[in-house]
Amino acid sequence: MDQGLLGKRVLVTGGTRGIGRVTALAFARAGARVAVCSRSGGADADSLALELKETGEGHLVLRADVTGAAGAADLADRVRESFGGLDVLVNNVGVDGQAWFGELAESEWHRVVDHNVTSAFLVTQAVLDVLADGASVVNVGSSVALRGRVRGVHYTASKAALIGLTRALCKELGPRAIRVNTVAPGLTETEPGTGLPPEAVERIVGMTALGRICRPEDVAGAVLFLAGDTSAYISGVTLNVDGGV
Repeated sequence: MDQGLLGKRVLVTGGTRGIGRVTALAFARAGARVAVCSRSGGADADSLALELKETGEGHLVLRADVTGAAGAADLADRVRESFGGLDVLVNNVGVDGQAWFGELAESEWHRVVDHNVTSAFLVTQAVLDVLADGASVVNVGSSVALRGRVRGVHYTASKAALIGLTRALCKELGPRAIRVNTVAPGLTETEPGTGLPPEAVERIVGMTALGRICRPEDVAGAVLFLAGDTSAYISGVTLNVDGGV
């Protein structure tokens, strides 16, 4: 089914690896014009730029640290200058972290929260006047937000905060017909064969109704659905992409 993404102007944060990279390429192959930002650039950014160019001209791969207001504002300015506006924002920047709560350092708390929540707040606020009426904002969260995880209080809290941000922001932006939703993947194998330990994959697969681990393509499909015309009356939802855990 045509999701109406042809010609859409899309920004994906944290988009040079894993879920973000696959999502950016999926948008480009659907005919959208895509801007991707990453903090560090490097080989991943260079190879993504080449892959995006194979889908057509006009895509951007930018460097920006969106855990701070200055980086988010600079990114918004560059997107405005190049695209003139935005139809889709995908807040995909995120990091993991594991620590027992009693040993959780304040610096580690802030590192995880700044990447997983603060970046979404800063980027969305920075592009408010760039977003077209009727645009779609998709936050990439995690299904762990609804279940919790041992040695992951800070990670779980950060992803749960995205759900609250989504529920409240959809009400503020609704008068402009801007939709705000969250995609909540299960544990995702972003680097097949070299990522998760085999025992972790086996354990998760054993808990999953569909009998396999989540792949970046699964998440990208959900993001494109929430960004496109076929979800025009969906806002404020958290869409689990966890295979039925």
